[in-house]
Amino acid sequence: MTRISNFSARNWMIAAHDAIVTVAAVLISFMLRFDGENLWERLPLVARILPYFVIFSFFVCYVFNLTTTKWRFISLPDLLNIIKASTVLTGALLVLDYVFLAPNVYGTFFLGKTTIVIYWFIQIFFLSGARLAYRYFRYTRTRNQARAMDAAPALLIGRAADAEVFLRGIESGAVKRMWPIGIVSPAASDRGQAIRGVPVLGGLDDLGNIIDDFKGRERPIERVVMTPSAFEDEAQPESILMKARKLGLAVSRIPSLEESRDKPQLAPVAVEDLLLRPSVKIDYERLEGFIRGKAIVVTGGGGSIGYEMCDRVVTFGASRLLVIENSEPALHAAMEKLSEKVSSATIEGRIADVRDRARIHQLLMAFKPDAVFHAAALKHVPILERDWGEGVKTNIFGSVNVADAALASGAEAMVMISTDKAIEPVSMLGLTKRFAEMYCQALDGDMSASATAKPRMRLISVRFGNVLASNGSVVPKFKAQIEAGGPVTVTHPDMVRYFMTIREACDLVVTAATHAMNSQHADASVYVLSMGQPVKIVDLADRMIRLSGLQPGYDIDIVFTGVRPGERMHEILFAKQEPTSEIGVAGVMAARPNELPLVTINKWLETLKSAIDSDQQDVVVATLRSAVPEYQVELH
Repeated sequence: MTRISNFSARNWMIAAHDAIVTVAAVLISFMLRFDGENLWERLPLVARILPYFVIFSFFVCYVFNLTTTKWRFISLPDLLNIIKASTVLTGALLVLDYVFLAPNVYGTFFLGKTTIVIYWFIQIFFLSGARLAYRYFRYTRTRNQARAMDAAPALLIGRAADAEVFLRGIESGAVKRMWPIGIVSPAASDRGQAIRGVPVLGGLDDLGNIIDDFKGRERPIERVVMTPSAFEDEAQPESILMKARKLGLAVSRIPSLEESRDKPQLAPVAVEDLLLRPSVKIDYERLEGFIRGKAIVVTGGGGSIGYEMCDRVVTFGASRLLVIENSEPALHAAMEKLSEKVSSATIEGRIADVRDRARIHQLLMAFKPDAVFHAAALKHVPILERDWGEGVKTNIFGSVNVADAALASGAEAMVMISTDKAIEPVSMLGLTKRFAEMYCQALDGDMSASATAKPRMRLISVRFGNVLASNGSVVPKFKAQIEAGGPVTVTHPDMVRYFMTIREACDLVVTAATHAMNSQHADASVYVLSMGQPVKIVDLADRMIRLSGLQPGYDIDIVFTGVRPGERMHEILFAKQEPTSEIGVAGVMAARPNELPLVTINKWLETLKSAIDSDQQDVVVATLRSAVPEYQVELH
């Protein structure tokens, strides 16, 4: 609630309005009741009472937020507050009449029950009338502006509740240059109804007929807007998208309230919106409680996953953010996008390579982070099979540098972004990531064993599979191939992968960090995100071609190119000798890999450093196999 001392001119204008209508309500109710019954004899006493009653009404209206609520957005809760405030004022008149005036002045009731009841109705009418009139004025002005701006006639797809949120966004001005002319709902109960004056024209099967019907009118439908409920399986989102695109309509979507976190803004429909199972429900209050007010470092912040981590921690209320990236263009692009967010966070960007131990220590010691999210890595399997030494330098020694710097800077947590390829690895990517996990495990365990009264830093690793639309992933590749006219290349018809969206992955990474910081679960240092059901890559290619309005094998071919070095047919989430446990958090499980002493890990690191410096591949192979004996594939 806004303090009275902080009232703006608008607040005082509202207070003045409420005071005037309160006076009017009292006088009108009194005149209606006593007209012709000694009215003029009673009015002087009313005039003496009114100033005190008006002062009292100001505080009543303030308590019920009537003076601090914007009329433009008046809603049902505000109307309920008006009723509550009017009831309290009516009760005050009742007490005044029955306790103070009646016995002392007239010996009978001065106002009377009838006057007080009339006052209650008039007070509610006056307080709500101007507010509703103003809201209607803004609503009609927004509608007229949309028409004046030649707003695109749009058809909403989805249930009434989702459509209502979007319509509110149009009325408030959050969504511009668009005017909905109808709703198509998958719910039978919505048919024949109207939502905020917009009619529900039919069900999903009626989509084509509705669009054809409007073609003969003055303004045909130009755009289809899919609400979150339009992406549920029973709504057949692929069919909606294909029909709309074949009819030449622009298609947009409304992000869910949890996704947008602020206001309903339109976004393009991406193919990945239609490729996955429903996302895990995220406990955003938990994430905000962990991040809010903290200083956060994200390494690799210019990459797709690293940038999304930056975006999420700013959204969750971080007070300071340090973005570390070794690519100047990537850092510049990330900082430009972050600067567009409405946030009070102080955001800094620094060029640095995680391989540069001194530079990383210097940055973290100066920044003093509360938590470090380590997303910097080399991740492309075929490239690392060839340039194996670079993978060791970045994924192993880079991770060691970040972990050690986080510990030295006094951070509460360091979270390493790992991969499902670290499980029984068959590639250099998986092998280097598993070794980095082992170092974080060992360091976390070493600090746990030597913990004092001072809270220790937690080091955890979070594994997940392929991220849709991340840099270099299969979805952007397929999109480009389809746009170029094909063919779409798939390595093998039986190749299977797990997929999730970037946002879901990053939110679950933060969720795992919140769990790790709970001292009751201090033994969990490797977490695995729930990836749902695996997807065949050839099916993914087939669906993407169809969603583009084309026919596989006729318009665009799918060509199989063969399995590449370091790839396996089916990814796994847990190793055979790796116990797992539920942690009571949706979408996240804890893994219990073998943990080796830190002194052993450090000896291997010394050997690896010497071997890398002298380009001794055989020594690197032997050392990594000693550390990760389940790895049995020759380096290329």
